[in-house]
Amino acid sequence: MVKRCLKREHKKAAAAARTRTRSTTVLELKHHSLTAIPDHPAAQETYLRRLLAADEARANSLQLRNKAAFTQSGKKATAAAAAAAAGAEVPLTSGIRFQTLNYVTTIALGGGGSSRAGAGNLTVIVDTGSDLTWVQCKPCSVCYAQRDPLFDPSGSASYAAVPCNASACEASLKAATGVPGSCATVGGGGGGGKSERCYYSLAYGDGSFSRGVLATDTVALGGASVDGFVFGCGLSNRGLRRPGSAASSPTASPPGTSGDAAGSLSLGGDTSSYRNATPVSYTRMIADPAQPPFYFMNVTGASVGGAAVAAAGLGAANVLLDSGTVITRLAPSVYRAVRAEFARQFGAERYPAAPPFSLLDACYNLTGHDEVKVPLLTLRLEAGADMTVDAAGMLFMARKDGSQVCLAMASLSFEDQTPIIGNYQQKNKRVVYDTVGSRLGFADEDCSYA
Repeated sequence: MVKRCLKREHKKAAAAARTRTRSTTVLELKHHSLTAIPDHPAAQETYLRRLLAADEARANSLQLRNKAAFTQSGKKATAAAAAAAAGAEVPLTSGIRFQTLNYVTTIALGGGGSSRAGAGNLTVIVDTGSDLTWVQCKPCSVCYAQRDPLFDPSGSASYAAVPCNASACEASLKAATGVPGSCATVGGGGGGGKSERCYYSLAYGDGSFSRGVLATDTVALGGASVDGFVFGCGLSNRGLRRPGSAASSPTASPPGTSGDAAGSLSLGGDTSSYRNATPVSYTRMIADPAQPPFYFMNVTGASVGGAAVAAAGLGAANVLLDSGTVITRLAPSVYRAVRAEFARQFGAERYPAAPPFSLLDACYNLTGHDEVKVPLLTLRLEAGADMTVDAAGMLFMARKDGSQVCLAMASLSFEDQTPIIGNYQQKNKRVVYDTVGSRLGFADEDCSYA
């Protein structure tokens, strides 16, 4: 059982709710300097546009992965189950300092014996849309700059390359490429022997990639230690959206543009109630054999500020819940309906329009306003569950002075594409991934107390 909570940002516009109803929230606007984002307006715009362009590339790539999804056989599930049994609580922080709008955490990789030279802390992204954890390793032929030292397999007594005849190599890489895993016979080191190694190759929609050896080692996170964890030891990597090292996980937490945004990731434990949370409402978790790493749900309806919206795309099955995508993508008909109702209610407060920003086309000039009344989007889910977007997830601060604040959602290109609920809209939510019960749960929670 996996749960996560996302902390609301406290150093940006739309950071603190003054009063709240189920459908609207009045927010006090605080235009503080964001230390992780350039102060100069032109530099800030370039910085945020680059991050949103990378997010757009990722969202587009997810539409093409139906036939190329990566699964990791039973190894990943085994590792997650072991960590869950230990009841791990993993702190999460914003990745904005690593030039990503995703959440990051720290893991300790390596050890397992008297030698701890290879073990060390590594910063990784938590991403529900990927299924292989990977880090940059020595010796690295092509590596990008990262803050953490590269992982050194030779210093870890518990490190082992996955052999070609292992099920992790055969099943995982065949699922990703349609062919069995790539293998090579290499020298055995000081012993003079030879061994076979299983190689992996992953590419992302933003142009980043990782290629290297599939391996196992001990990983520690949140006080829990997992032996035999399968991961990618990257020897040739390009990192556009990843921090120093990169990883995926069956859980995730999204950030915003504030450097102190945070949250928590819980593995295992009782899901009936959570500290500072409303009761969890559950909907069915849908498994799509064509896209095995992903978590889907059915959205049956929607409302904005309490007003129901009608659109041909509502009621679509297989809506993707993804922590690695930042901005939610809706079917064109749904986005138009949501945008129109949001503009009707938000415009009634006489907030002047501002130019579009990157993929965000509904923007407003909030200069001079100390607080704003924000209509909230509620998604109606199968089995009667609801998910109401927190006010911090409704508006994207394109300019620090509040002169360009945008509806933090975008439209897909076509009606038949897969809608994505991104991490920006999952703020201040306790999201439960109950893989045993095949259900997804949502609860409102002030994650600053997580």
